Amino acid sequence: MATKPPTGDPVQDAPRVGPAQHSAAGLPAVAHSLLIAERQMRVRRTAQTLLKVNQKNGFDCPGCAWPEGDKRHTAEFCENGAKAVAEEATLRRVTPDFFAAHPVSDLAARSGYWLGQQGRITHPMYLPEGADRYEAVSWERAFAIIAEELTGLASPDEALFYTSGRTSNEAAFLLQLFAREFGTNNLPDCSNMCHESSGSALTETIGIGKGSVSLEDLHRADLIIVAGQNPGTNHPRMLSALEKAKAAGARIISVNPLPEAGMERFKNPQTPLGLIRGAALNDLFLQIRIGGDQALFRLLNRMILQTGGAVDETFVREHTHGFEEFAAAARAADWDETLTATGLDRETIERALAMILASKRTIVCWAMGLTQHKHSVQTIREVVNFLLLRGNIGRPGAGVCPVRGHSNVQGDRTMGIFERPSTAFLDALDKEFGITSPRHHGYDVVRSIRALRDGDAKVFFAMGGNFVAATPDTDVTEAAMRRARLTVHVSTKLNRSHAVTGTRALILPTLGRTDKDVQASGRQFVTVEDSMSMVHASRGNLPPAGPHLLSEPAIVARLARAVLGPGSATPWEDFERDYATIRDRISRVVPGFEDFNARVARPGGFTLPHAPRDERRFPTATGRANFTAAPVEYPEIPEGRLLLQTLRSHDQYNTTIYGLDDRYRGIRGGRRVVLVNPEDARALGLPDGAYTDLVGEWKDGVERRAPGFRVVHYPTARGCAAAYYPETNVLVPLDSTADTSNTPASKSVVVRFENTAAEPRDTP
Repeated sequence: MATKPPTGDPVQDAPRVGPAQHSAAGLPAVAHSLLIAERQMRVRRTAQTLLKVNQKNGFDCPGCAWPEGDKRHTAEFCENGAKAVAEEATLRRVTPDFFAAHPVSDLAARSGYWLGQQGRITHPMYLPEGADRYEAVSWERAFAIIAEELTGLASPDEALFYTSGRTSNEAAFLLQLFAREFGTNNLPDCSNMCHESSGSALTETIGIGKGSVSLEDLHRADLIIVAGQNPGTNHPRMLSALEKAKAAGARIISVNPLPEAGMERFKNPQTPLGLIRGAALNDLFLQIRIGGDQALFRLLNRMILQTGGAVDETFVREHTHGFEEFAAAARAADWDETLTATGLDRETIERALAMILASKRTIVCWAMGLTQHKHSVQTIREVVNFLLLRGNIGRPGAGVCPVRGHSNVQGDRTMGIFERPSTAFLDALDKEFGITSPRHHGYDVVRSIRALRDGDAKVFFAMGGNFVAATPDTDVTEAAMRRARLTVHVSTKLNRSHAVTGTRALILPTLGRTDKDVQASGRQFVTVEDSMSMVHASRGNLPPAGPHLLSEPAIVARLARAVLGPGSATPWEDFERDYATIRDRISRVVPGFEDFNARVARPGGFTLPHAPRDERRFPTATGRANFTAAPVEYPEIPEGRLLLQTLRSHDQYNTTIYGLDDRYRGIRGGRRVVLVNPEDARALGLPDGAYTDLVGEWKDGVERRAPGFRVVHYPTARGCAAAYYPETNVLVPLDSTADTSNTPASKSVVVRFENTAAEPRDTP
C-alpha cells in the first residue's frame, strides 16, 4: 500500500550522526530502493516501472546521464535511479484542492523535501495578480496568459526560456526553435551551472565540448583518474564500469577532498560475490584541497616532460598546437607551491606519477569538483594538456570523460539550447524553417538572474527544473524572480520555484519519462543523449497522472501557436501530432542526426560522431588539439576561515530531496550539517555536535548567512569543509563565477563560523 505524503515538515536540522561507511551499494541499496518504491508506487506498479528502466524497449531513467551497454541487466538501474523513478511514478497527487488548502505563503515556508513528497500535479494552475492561492485554469487560458505577456514585451529579449536536463531532444529542439522564431537567444539551461566549464575548455582545446570516450573505452583503460566526482551517490552505475575495468587490469586514482564510500569498495548487487565481498576500486586516493587540481596536473605534466620517453612525440608533432609555450609553463611548476595548493605530500604525487607512466591508455573522469571554481576552465585545459602529452585522446581506452549529471542535459545542448549558438547552427535552422534567428548572444543563468534583478527581463519560462533552488545567491535570486511580470514552470511535481513567483504565475503539468504518451497519430516516444553521445529512444509505459496533462512537445507547440499566431509557417500542429516530424527536421539541422528516425528505431540507438575520438581530427581554430598555458591558480584560505564546497547527500538528486539521510557519510534524519576536519574544528573551537552559522565572505563585502548547521567532525581535507545544497546556495555570490564559462563557483566558498545556541528547528 502506497503511503500518504507527510502533512507536517519534519525537523531537518537535528540529525543523528554515526560512523561513515566504507563501501557502497550492496543489500542496503537494494532494500532502500524497494522501500522507497513501495511507499510511492505499491508493489505491482514498482515491477511495471523498474523492469522498464534503461531497457531498450523501455524508458530512460530520469536521473543521471550514465550510458548503458549493449547487454542490459534485468534490473538496469541504481538505488538513486529507483528513487527518481518512484518519485515520478508515485501514486500521490497534487490536485486543485491541495492548492486551495495551501496559500503560496504556506508553500514558501515548506522544505523542498515536503513539497516534493506531495505527488504529481494534475491540473494547470494559475496565480493571478494579488492572489494568495493558485487556482485551476484551462490550457487555453494558460497559453493566452503567456501570449499576452510575451507579445506585450518591448523586446523579445525581455523573455527568458530556461531548460532542465530532463527535457527530451524533441521538446528541446522545439523550445529553441520557438524562442528564436519569437526573436531571442535567451536560452539559459542547467549546463550553465554544471559542465559549462567542461564545454568551454574542451571546445577550445579539442574542438568539441563533449567527452571523447565510450563505455567500452573505460573497460579497456589501463588507468582511470576520477577527479572531483562522487560516483557512489551521483552516478552509481559508473561503479559497475569501474569494477569491470579493474577486473580487466585497470588501476584507479581518485582525486577528491573527501573520501567517498563508492570509490573505496563497490558491492555490486548484480552478483552474489559482489553482494558479499564487493570490489575495492581505489588504488590511490589523493585527498586534495579544494581547488588544487590545476596545480596537481601542472606538476604532473612537468614530471612527464622530465621523464625520458614519456611524451608521445609523434602525436604531439602531428596533432597538436602550442606545445612549446605549454612546456615552458609546465617546466616552471613549483613543488612548494603545488604542495601548498593541493595539501598533498611529495611521496603521494610521485606514486601517482609512477602509475601514470606505467599506463598506455589513460582516461580522466570529472564532475562538479572541477567545474565550479573561478579557475575551472583553466583546470580542465590542464587535464587536456595532461592527456595530450601521452597521446591519450583519439585512441581506444583513453580520453576525456566529463560525467554529466542529468539524463539529457547533453542532448539539450546538442539540440540548440544555448545562449551563444554557432553561426552554422543558426544558418541551418533558418534555412530549414524560413525564419531569421537573432545573431546576438542571449543570457545564460547568471546573466538571466541579473536581468530579472535589474528589470531587463520580465517573463521567465522554465521547461522543468527547480531554478530558484538550483541557482546561487538564494536571496538575490528570489528577489529577482519576484520582480518578473510572469513566471511559468512546466513541471511534474511541486518545488520551491512554484512558491517564489512573479506578479502572476503558472504551473503547467507535464508527462514524465514513465508516462505513456499518446497523440493524434498514435503512441509516441522521445529521445535522449547520454554522457557518451549515445542517442536512443525513451518510451513511458504508465497511464499519465491525470487526463489534464500535456507532453512537453505539445506544450511548446501550443505555446508557439498562441504566441506566434497564423503568421508562423512552422507546422506546430504537425509537430504535436507526430514527433517523428520533429525528428525529420532535426535530421536536417543538427549534424550527426542524418536519417534520425530510422537510426533511432534500432534497439539501443546510435552514437553521434566525434572527430577527435573517431579520426583524431580536431575542429579547433588551429585545426589541431591545442595545448594551453594558463597561470596556476588556487583558492587562498584566510586565517580562521575554511573553504566550503557544496555537495549532494545520498538521498537527493540535484535539488530533489528523496529523504533526510546520507547513509554513506553516517548522517541520518537531517540535512543542515557541515563536515569539518577534526583538527580544523578544534583550532576553530567547533566541538562535534555544536550548532553554528555559516557566513560567506567575498570581495563585495555582503554578508551571506546560512544559519543553524550542526558541526560534524569528518575526514575532509585540511582547510576544507562541505555542506549540502540547496541549503548552502545562499552563500554563493551571484558574481562569483568561473572565468570564461560563467559557472557559479559553488565548490570554493570562503566561510567563517559563528557559533549559535539556537535549538534545532523546522526550516524551509
